[in-house]
Amino acid sequence: MIHSLFLINSAGDIFLEKHWKSVVSRSVCDYFFEAQEKAIDVENVPPVIPTPHHYLISIYQDKIFFVAVIQTEVPPLFVIEFLHRVVEMFQDYFESNILKELIRPPTILRSVVNSITGSSNVGETLPTGQLSGIPWRRAEVKYTNNEAYFDVVEEIDAILDKSGSTVFAEIQGVIDASIKLSGMPDLTLSFMNPRLLDDVSFHPCIRFKRWESERVLSFIPPDGNFRLMNYHVSSQNLVAIPVYVNHNINFKESGSSGRFDVTVGLKQTMGKSVEGVIMTVHMPKVVLNMNLTPTQGTYTYDPVTKILTWDIGKINPQKIPNLKGVICLQSGAPKPEENPNLNIQFRIHQLAISGIKVNRLDMFGEKYKPFKGVKYVTKAGKFQVRT
Repeated sequence: MIHSLFLINSAGDIFLEKHWKSVVSRSVCDYFFEAQEKAIDVENVPPVIPTPHHYLISIYQDKIFFVAVIQTEVPPLFVIEFLHRVVEMFQDYFESNILKELIRPPTILRSVVNSITGSSNVGETLPTGQLSGIPWRRAEVKYTNNEAYFDVVEEIDAILDKSGSTVFAEIQGVIDASIKLSGMPDLTLSFMNPRLLDDVSFHPCIRFKRWESERVLSFIPPDGNFRLMNYHVSSQNLVAIPVYVNHNINFKESGSSGRFDVTVGLKQTMGKSVEGVIMTVHMPKVVLNMNLTPTQGTYTYDPVTKILTWDIGKINPQKIPNLKGVICLQSGAPKPEENPNLNIQFRIHQLAISGIKVNRLDMFGEKYKPFKGVKYVTKAGKFQVRT
């Protein structure tokens, strides 16, 4: 199905290639580079690019393009799924603490020695973790202060109807860890409500059988920073949207103007501050300009892309943000058939919107102090309001 695979960095350099059949010339990537130059940013490069003799299917991950070369028509999602699996394999294989042990960090003294002796920063022996049954952890790790941090980061994606009822909602979450513990610690992490988690994927250090039987994370962690797990919370569970939107968008049947009035506020059940609130609206083509007045934040309207952006910032419960004013329309243009959707983004610290909560962390091994704790954050939360 896939003929060749090219890895291209953000500078446009092909630094790795793999061919499963005959070798495909690197010149085939010129079509990709042309599409990259036309794109506004790297994320807007078309995922499927046809060429006279091939199809180029790509994804962008961690500042690297993974470009697959296809000679026959195949479902693009199959290829994209394969490329994501390749990325996951690289992330699991190239453990950062093992690479640091294998490739020593550069120093002035080491550079002088290397220039004299002709040696390099790459070690001549395998990392200690490769010689044991725990390949992701270095042996004989020592710290003066033992620390363990966990960050629970969630992203919510939802759609609300005109009345404010939730049509669709789901949460994607990750647990990132920063472990600086001496020796070979054996950790157990338990949750107060683990049944919320669905479609989980784990770091290789997790003992999966124990998770299946007890819904407990048991693992010997890598040394340093790593992603412990990814999870999903589906719309079957109750997902509370922390922000409400009142809107009144009116395009007159005739004339050259309309009215825009939107209020964004916090629901009473919220006890945390909502920050980084941004509303974006893709206005209809007949909208020439907008003359609005915000009670908080700033707004911009691009008459070319027809995108309204309202940067609200942090919502103050005592003063509800409002944006209202006049919509300037093309003279004599017909009224738009549908009102635009409102897209809201926000961020909440010290809160996992799914309700997931870490119960306790047990550490077995050397005499460790209690772990530093868990930080919760709803990051890049977003939802869409149908007007």
